[in-house]
Amino acid sequence: MKLNSGTLEINIMNGGKAESYEGEYQCTAKNDRGTAVSNVIVIRQSKKIEPILIQQGMPLVLPCKPPRGLPPPLIFWMDNYFQRLPQNGRVSQGLNGDLYFSNVQPQDTRDFYICYARFNLTQTIHQKQPISLKVLTNSPVDSRPPIFLTPSGQTSNKTVLKDEVLLLECIAEGLPTPEIRWNKEGAELPSNRVFYENFNKTLRIIGVSEEDSGKYRCSAQNSRGSIHHVIKVIVKAAPYWITKPENLVLSPGDDGTLICRTHGNPAPSITWLINGVAIELAPNDPSRVVDGDTVIFTKVHERASAVFQCNASNIYGYVLANAFVNVLAERPRILSSEKVYQVIANRPALLHCKSFGSPVPNIEWFKGVQSSILHGSDYVFHYNGTLEVPVAQKDSSGTYTCIARNKLGTDQKIIQLEVKDPTMIISQPEYRVVQRYGSASFECKFKHDPTLLAEVMWLKNNSELPMDERYTFEKERLTIKNITENDKGMYTCVANTTLDSASASAELSVVDRPDPPTDLELTDRLGTSLQLSWVPGDDNNSPITEFIIECEDAIHEPGVWHVFSKVSGTQATATLTLSPYVNYSFRVIAVNEIGRSDHSESSESYMTKSAEPYTNPSGIKGIGTEPDNLVITWKPMKGFDANGPGLQYKVSWRQKDADEDWTSVIVANVSKYIVSGTPTFVPYEIKVQALNDLGYAPEAAVVIGHSGEDLPMVAPSNVEVDVINTTLAKVRWESVPLTSIRGHLQGYRVYYWKALNKTNRNRRHIEKWMLPFAGNRTHGMLPGLQPNTNYFLNVRVVNGKGEGPSSKDKYFETPEGVPSVAFLHIAHRTPDSLTLSWSPPVHPNGVLTQYTLKYQSINATHELSPPVEITIPANETSYILKNLVQNTRYKFYFNAHTAVGPGSQSTQEAITAMDEAMASRQVDIATQGWFIGLMCAVALLILVLLIVCFIRRNKGGKYPVKEKEDAHADPEIQPMKEDDGTFGEYSDAEDHKPLKKGSRTPSDRTVKKEDSDDSLVDYGEGVNGQFNEDGSFIGQYSGKKEKEPVEGNESSEAPSPVNAMNSFV
Repeated sequence: MKLNSGTLEINIMNGGKAESYEGEYQCTAKNDRGTAVSNVIVIRQSKKIEPILIQQGMPLVLPCKPPRGLPPPLIFWMDNYFQRLPQNGRVSQGLNGDLYFSNVQPQDTRDFYICYARFNLTQTIHQKQPISLKVLTNSPVDSRPPIFLTPSGQTSNKTVLKDEVLLLECIAEGLPTPEIRWNKEGAELPSNRVFYENFNKTLRIIGVSEEDSGKYRCSAQNSRGSIHHVIKVIVKAAPYWITKPENLVLSPGDDGTLICRTHGNPAPSITWLINGVAIELAPNDPSRVVDGDTVIFTKVHERASAVFQCNASNIYGYVLANAFVNVLAERPRILSSEKVYQVIANRPALLHCKSFGSPVPNIEWFKGVQSSILHGSDYVFHYNGTLEVPVAQKDSSGTYTCIARNKLGTDQKIIQLEVKDPTMIISQPEYRVVQRYGSASFECKFKHDPTLLAEVMWLKNNSELPMDERYTFEKERLTIKNITENDKGMYTCVANTTLDSASASAELSVVDRPDPPTDLELTDRLGTSLQLSWVPGDDNNSPITEFIIECEDAIHEPGVWHVFSKVSGTQATATLTLSPYVNYSFRVIAVNEIGRSDHSESSESYMTKSAEPYTNPSGIKGIGTEPDNLVITWKPMKGFDANGPGLQYKVSWRQKDADEDWTSVIVANVSKYIVSGTPTFVPYEIKVQALNDLGYAPEAAVVIGHSGEDLPMVAPSNVEVDVINTTLAKVRWESVPLTSIRGHLQGYRVYYWKALNKTNRNRRHIEKWMLPFAGNRTHGMLPGLQPNTNYFLNVRVVNGKGEGPSSKDKYFETPEGVPSVAFLHIAHRTPDSLTLSWSPPVHPNGVLTQYTLKYQSINATHELSPPVEITIPANETSYILKNLVQNTRYKFYFNAHTAVGPGSQSTQEAITAMDEAMASRQVDIATQGWFIGLMCAVALLILVLLIVCFIRRNKGGKYPVKEKEDAHADPEIQPMKEDDGTFGEYSDAEDHKPLKKGSRTPSDRTVKKEDSDDSLVDYGEGVNGQFNEDGSFIGQYSGKKEKEPVEGNESSEAPSPVNAMNSFV
């Protein structure tokens, strides 16, 4: 082993035996910091591969036996040049990875058949030992009938799970090669789910269902006979849902059921659990009975609420569902928010009244101010509370009232329905035929409801028109200028309103491209030239501007057509100059202003004589992949450039400026050559010359390349660190001599890490960071450092091979900074004190010196008092503020300090507790008899005033109801006074701004009608629990959400009887 190199060399040139060095090797690197171990390297003696000898026409199976894995590996066969082996109906790869030969042929002789298994998940490839095959041709070949190589026997079974992919395979041998066909006994194969793969040898059915069970027959047939094999497919299934249990909301005393119905093969077993515990182990509940896949509830009680789980399982899997059974008593709430519905006449109108309550509320609908409940065939009443007007007419417009009612109370919602006139097209666009570059106009007139906004949109082939200045729009007219072939299609005028649309279409036709030429003929054949003639096709009203002549080389690129020449559209012949050793076929394409025609039928073929190459390969490069080699690559020449059979390449190289002779080698069928034993990273002169059986091409041009790179030998020196601030440092170093880099310099890398201290001394792994600097740099900046921290760093140079050795570790420190935020919490409150607690900052960034606490009180008008500041020692984590005012809101500002200064500020608000005696007095006043009597008298007085107002209006009198309502507003909608003891709203979006005054609500938590949509989520003190329709909790709230104050009074419109009834409850 070379000293200090880490490289072990085994040399058997002096008589050693290779067998004695076989085994597993492992490298160990040690220093005073620890030990590192390399991967295991296995050394085996290279042995000659003995070929498989087989007579021509016989069957053969080359085994692969890939390693197992999840997911299974991808199998492919390749040669020693990493090219995939061609497969066809005679030679193909099976599902197990083996390579099957129905009959071997002389072209199957090959030194390397290599099976590879690629594991995509781990990005690894496993290679099998190469197999050599030699086909013997010294005996006559007799034809024979088919015999299946796989599967064996006449029948077999296949089990597959529902919804998975079914793969059936039949591979047969025989001579000639048999053809495989598939069918299903007694049924047709599902055409939309079946696929034939691997030259018809594999049948794939996706999305397998139970109907795919049955017998599948594969037949193999050739001229000598046929054979068939029957595969019985059995479809099993993991459990799947038929009826999934759903959440159930019941009121006390109700009955109900939970149904858990599944299917599978084999049949699933059903298990019930309650709150995650087997139902047999749960406390006994006489209102609950389990009957197989059903749980029956009878006269449930309030404590029966629980989450039930249904588990259906068999040997192939399971399904699990949760269902919440919620037993509660809840007064009705209408959840729908829409207040105005607009609909087009003669269409259905759906007025939604989604509600929630327990027991389930009954929904009633009213129309107008004074009317009875809606019923009859003119309306459809849906189970979810929606009212449907099947055919809305103009007289269907008006006010509708929805009432949700159960035994615990009622809720109502007023909805306005507006019926609009439909939109109609009164003048449709007409069909147009236009020549290219012409213009076309489409006109579209329509009418719509005058209360709706309308716009016209044009579509082409049901898609929006492209952004093009050729399209102009004038009111109800579309004009297209400079029309091209792409403009042809169906144009649609769409008149849109917010509620409906109307459309009409017309087609635009454009003259077409020419028809293809016909009757191609080859004349005047003179070795490397000939004359091609043809008959032009119809120009379709647009003159032909040119003809494009294309050619195909049947020897080198069969099926690939190249543009050979172009001639004027007035010509019908062309004289063509040809290349040597090409089997030509020609075809012609006509072109006019509209476009190209389809190509003509191909001409007869014409073979030219061979010659030496005229050109050399291009794209020559010389790049080393290892420190001791040079890889010469080039772009292979196409068949047109070969000029004859036996195309080869003469590859030559010599070290630049070394006064050496050229070294050359001739290769074929490759595009690279590897030169071994070169010095590390040395320039070379390279050239590649083409030759064939008739001679050499002209002398090739010289290209400069380099042999392979190796790792740099020298580390950067004189590393220095300048600390800029608490999070930034500048690193400086001296660059490495270019001669020691041994490759292309890519840049430098700076590695840095935290020094060991008490907090991370026991860590087994120290996290390191790396920052790259491209080019020949001598300095760089390190951002994102942590304040008050000790660091080490080193620098390494990088080339195309990798990193060189690191410089000596350099120590540096970052200065102290300000701490991060310390979050403040309210631990306890009394009428005259608050206990505050906090945790030290997550990132102190130094030594904490103290905490600063500032606070201000907030009065009833949301004004802030002058701040009071308190300094707290750094070792404290709580503080009690005393001598505060009861039932008062305070705002706090909290900072942690280091010697550098204060850190980020956190804010918090809290309210001191209310004295129990005062709270008792505030509650008792609402239960006094005199207060109740006063409220009843006020309600009766308002009712009398409303009745008098209604009578005076009906008699045509001039009673100034509006003026009196403005002067004496309804006390039910007045905002609360400032001395009612409740808090207004405020915003703390900016911690240092005074609090903003917001809207108020009455002390009994009633809400104006306009705010009823969100009243149940704004207040949480008056209910025990709130739920959605499925019984899940909406959420708990400790106060009102922030809302903008409502300006002005309510409308003076007379309320409906329902409104009046509910206004004084």
